[in-house]
Amino acid sequence: MNTEQFKEEMKRQAYIVANSEMHLHMHEMAQRARAITVEMSSSYHTPEELRELFSKLTGQKVDDSFGIFPPFNADYGQNIKVGKNVFINSGCCFQDQGGIEIGDNVLIGQQVVIATLNHDLNPERRANMLPAPVKIGNGVWVGAHATILAGVTIGDGAVIAAGAVVTKDVPANAVVGGVPAKIIKAIKESD
Repeated sequence: MNTEQFKEEMKRQAYIVANSEMHLHMHEMAQRARAITVEMSSSYHTPEELRELFSKLTGQKVDDSFGIFPPFNADYGQNIKVGKNVFINSGCCFQDQGGIEIGDNVLIGQQVVIATLNHDLNPERRANMLPAPVKIGNGVWVGAHATILAGVTIGDGAVIAAGAVVTKDVPANAVVGGVPAKIIKAIKESD
């Protein structure tokens, strides 16, 4: 299995059976991602060098407005898409096998976790996985230590409060917080 075939399977949200060809491909790509993220995180790099390493990780050139503060971890790397003027703060972990799409003008705080896989609930099949993408709209701010779970879409202009665990879609221009995250308020133009 190659990366493009894998990404097509993830778009279909194909069930991943433990030790299957898909699962073994994930492990192979995890080694590649780990090598690149260790390089990003183990010594000082200029912003330009970090953009180059992140582009290598994702297989797509990121815009010159992209910024990241290491350390950073990704489980796959090749299924992350970022827009323009995106900033990812230090200590973030992206489990991107199921796909992570980040819009323009997005701020991601320190130690944010984005997970795109769930394990099967049946103990006899627990090692099997169910992928679902995470989509983050334009102008979103994700606070420090937030966790965004598989299958969640965050609407444009939303704010995810620090420490929130987002288990459901977030409407545009909403502020959510808590565990599990709930709507705290709507953002008005005067805010």
